[in-house]
Amino acid sequence: MEQATGRRHVLAVSSGLTMRYHLNGLMKLLPQCLVLFEFKGRRQALFEADAGRDDPPAHCDTTTHTGRSAMYEQLTRGVRVRVEPQYIEDQSSPDEGYYFWAYTVHISNERDAPVQLRSRVWRITNALGQTEEIRGPGVVGQTPVIPPGESFTYTSGCPLKTPSGIMVGTYQMAGQKGELFEVAVPAFSLDSPHSIRSVN
Repeated sequence: MEQATGRRHVLAVSSGLTMRYHLNGLMKLLPQCLVLFEFKGRRQALFEADAGRDDPPAHCDTTTHTGRSAMYEQLTRGVRVRVEPQYIEDQSSPDEGYYFWAYTVHISNERDAPVQLRSRVWRITNALGQTEEIRGPGVVGQTPVIPPGESFTYTSGCPLKTPSGIMVGTYQMAGQKGELFEVAVPAFSLDSPHSIRSVN
C-alpha cells in the first residue's frame, strides 16, 4: 500500500469531477501535460502546457472513462501500463479525514524479450497540493519477470487525508541483458463522492 516528469502526459479528468487543485497544481506535478475533460460523452481540452504541440506523443494513450470509473494507459519502450483506481467507501472514514482507494495495475510486455520489474517510485499529491514520494523494491512484495506477450496484474491501495488526489509514478525495469530502463505509470485521479465538484 502506498502512502500519500519531464515527459508530456495526457490526463483525462472524471466526468463532472474536475477539481480546482487539478487545474492549479497539476502544472507543478506534470510540467508538460494535456488535460482533457469529459462531460456527457463529449471530450474537450481544458488546457495544454506544451502549447506548441497539439498531437499526443506516441508513448502516451488517452484515458478511457465509463461513468465515474476510469482506466489510464501509457506505453513506454514496449511496456504498456494500465491503471484503474476505485474509491473504497467501506474502508474510508470521511468524518475522520480518512479516504481510501484501491488501484489495479496491468503491466503488459509488448517487447520481444522478457523484462523484470525491479523497483517503483510514486508521487502522490492530495487535494491540498501536498506531495509525498514513495520508493521501494518491486510491487506488492514481488519483482516479477514478465515474458514477451504476457502481463502481470496486481492491486494495491492508497489512503489520503483529503477526498481526492493524484498519483503518478515510474517502474524501473530490467531487460534480458540486464539493461535498466524506466517505464512511466500514467498520472491518475483519486476521486471520491466527497470531492468538491467543479465544471470548470
